[in-house]
Amino acid sequence: MAKDILNVLAELQAKGEPYAVATVVETTGSVSAKISSKAVVDQDGRVVSGWIGGGCAESITCDTALKSMVSGEPRMIDIDLDSDMLGKGMPCGGKMRVYVEPVLPKPSMWIIGHGRVAESLCIMADLVGLNVIVIDPDVEWEQYPNASRLIIDDSKLEQLKPGKDDYLVIATQAKDDHEMMSTVLATEAHYIALIASRKRSRLVQDYLRKEGYKDSDLQRVMMPSGLDLGARLPEEIALCVISEITMLRRGGTGMRMRDKLQLEAVQTKAAG
Repeated sequence: MAKDILNVLAELQAKGEPYAVATVVETTGSVSAKISSKAVVDQDGRVVSGWIGGGCAESITCDTALKSMVSGEPRMIDIDLDSDMLGKGMPCGGKMRVYVEPVLPKPSMWIIGHGRVAESLCIMADLVGLNVIVIDPDVEWEQYPNASRLIIDDSKLEQLKPGKDDYLVIATQAKDDHEMMSTVLATEAHYIALIASRKRSRLVQDYLRKEGYKDSDLQRVMMPSGLDLGARLPEEIALCVISEITMLRRGGTGMRMRDKLQLEAVQTKAAG
């Protein structure tokens, strides 16, 4: 791969922007690109580096790249340049097969607070492929070696800026969790969790209602959070939250796999 492409890939990754890499894997007849030719397509559908052919091939590849970035799945496309695929009355000649692979930035988990639950969340979130950011004045790298960033000087949460695909967990052990909710609810976070007991969760909900928040606002916050695994230990509580996030992220049901297979067998038998 050419050095300029590597530089572009590094820049896009540093910015946390999605992109796709298109690679020519097969050619037939007269085509301008060769096997292994590559192009980088950015989130706007533009080739920002590399080359996989002229207008016909580039237009089709860029369109496919955009779709792959939305779905998150790679695609293999066959481009027949002998036909008028674009409806321009200008067949280009030859055929080529292009593999398009999207590269999406990892979603982040923002953890507000410290303690064993927060530490365990940091470890588990990193293991399942999340970028971890911890906000608390009392955190140190020794306790959070898996985090990508520690924010220790932001008592007003001015640096709390989760994206729409990010996850946000409040683990302050009841300290000021109700007061920071206005800031938390103003973010775009996909998932918001409060690590709290049932009693504490009800108190926070009552506080928010008195502050004028609607039930639709409260529904954005999982409180108490996590799946019901009967957790007692801090590590188990963290596992409950990670399990809930994984279920939402991957479209799971939360059922036991054995029960799910049995249910599917019953449904298949009934349908037949």
